[in-house]
Amino acid sequence: MNIIHKKRSRIIVTATVFVAAFAFLIFSANANTDAAKKWIDGEFQPSTLSKAEQMTEMQWFIKAAEPFKGMNIKVVSETIATHEYEAKVLAKAFEEITGIKVSFDLIQEGDVIEKLQTQWASGKNIYDAYINDSDLIGTHSRYGHVVPLSDFMAGEGKDVTLPTLDIDDFMGKSFTTGPDGKLYQLPDQQFANLYWFRYDWFSRADFKQKFKEIYGYELGVPVNWSAYEDIAEFFSEHIREIDGRAIFGHNDYGKKAPDLGWRFTDAWLSMAGAGDKGIPNGKPVDEWGIRMEDCRPVGASVARGGAANGPAAKYALRKYMEWLRKYAPPGALGMDFYTYLPFLAGGSVAQQIFWYTAFVPDMVKPGPTVNEDGTPKWRMAPSPHGPYWEEGMKLGYQDCGSWTLMKSTPVERRKAAWLFAQFCVAKTTSLKKAHVGLTPVRDSDIRHQSFTDRAPKLGGLVEFYRSPARVAWTPTGVNVPDYPKLAQLWWQNIGEAVSGEVTVDKAMDNLAKEMDRVLQRIERANVQGDCGPKLNPLKDESYWLGQPGSPKAKTNEKPRGETVDYDDLIKAWREGRVK
Repeated sequence: MNIIHKKRSRIIVTATVFVAAFAFLIFSANANTDAAKKWIDGEFQPSTLSKAEQMTEMQWFIKAAEPFKGMNIKVVSETIATHEYEAKVLAKAFEEITGIKVSFDLIQEGDVIEKLQTQWASGKNIYDAYINDSDLIGTHSRYGHVVPLSDFMAGEGKDVTLPTLDIDDFMGKSFTTGPDGKLYQLPDQQFANLYWFRYDWFSRADFKQKFKEIYGYELGVPVNWSAYEDIAEFFSEHIREIDGRAIFGHNDYGKKAPDLGWRFTDAWLSMAGAGDKGIPNGKPVDEWGIRMEDCRPVGASVARGGAANGPAAKYALRKYMEWLRKYAPPGALGMDFYTYLPFLAGGSVAQQIFWYTAFVPDMVKPGPTVNEDGTPKWRMAPSPHGPYWEEGMKLGYQDCGSWTLMKSTPVERRKAAWLFAQFCVAKTTSLKKAHVGLTPVRDSDIRHQSFTDRAPKLGGLVEFYRSPARVAWTPTGVNVPDYPKLAQLWWQNIGEAVSGEVTVDKAMDNLAKEMDRVLQRIERANVQGDCGPKLNPLKDESYWLGQPGSPKAKTNEKPRGETVDYDDLIKAWREGRVK
């Protein structure tokens, strides 16, 4: 009887535990659903989905996250407003809805790349997911350290891939696709490098009349670098001051530091016209001046068929240095990426050729460049191009911070991190995030009525992202086989030219040679497979300069200035035309 009694007792206890566990699961599931409803009714508005559709999406996250409840995943990104929102708001929402905790580190962009390199070199898991620039697509697709998302979503990650993810809705998917056609990264935020100008000053009748008298054409958005230069000279030397305050026709920075490299690798040479035609990047020569044949980089120097030290590249550096010295505010040579920006918001600059739309949130705050009704006194427009540029070439840079998964991350942690990555770009959350950071990644978001309503206060951002012109602004592409190793060469060599240590010609010749040496070391190491570098033999530069396309022979570098009326430009964009 005692044995029977004990068995019955164990059965009763087991049943009680089961009922309690089942009740807890029911309670937990209800709590997750309640949390989802709370976030949908509050923070996650507006959305391109109805509330019922949002709840369906959140119910999928709740169910998919069940095996990972209680897990604490670690992710990292650079520090910008969009990622601060993800770290402070979306991570909290994700934990309440799924039960998965997120430790989200915000650090400098260079530090993100350093962490990536450390993880792939050591094989040890430092972070479960990274948001890093798609500029590394050529690196990720060749070294084999990163999980191809196309394979992951169809294979071991299929059970944790959101059915409504809708990859085709992402504007930057071509940026994160490797030479093999596979998607390696998932766009999380993107922002373009456009032209910025004081619309109110450009609209003044007295300024317009005076400009035409001096230069013979209309003051407006510069189409080419000649017009940009004329406008810089006009405001710096002919207007000089407005309301008793000194003004400047140009803004830039020149401090010898890593961000000086971004200033150039972020498509400065392509704006001048150094590369070949091709979207998202020039084929066979890209905006870094690297020639790629099939999928193999074959050289950066003109002697190997590249363009990093060609006439267009040297012209680009020369103009950057000239404008910096003649038309930028005092001290610009000693400023870096972070210290030169306040001049725009302070209201002392007429135009800037190189300006990231990521700074729109700061530029729409009350201040000297914002009207009392909240509309900006400034506008953004397409970047002007240099004399070597041709139709069909990329026209500028677009940053595309993207979710990246490493093979060294354990599969279960990778799956949980992938859930959070998708949560940050899901249609339930993406539109509100786009309004916070103004770095939209979904075409459906930027076309939502809420952005139509907000457009007048965003200075042309909405019109740009809705226009067919947006495809001409792209990140670094697949021609660059090792972004970290090659990127550091730029600021060091260009910094020497800016400081006067070497001539422009010498700086670009040195840069091209050093890039070739890095490509050659990668080739000898034979670590990138069939798409790794394979350098062309050296030839006399005249051979390549005589061939069609890039590298291009010297041309007329000061054609007549050309401008376009901003309001006509916006009208064309709204009608779906490129102008």
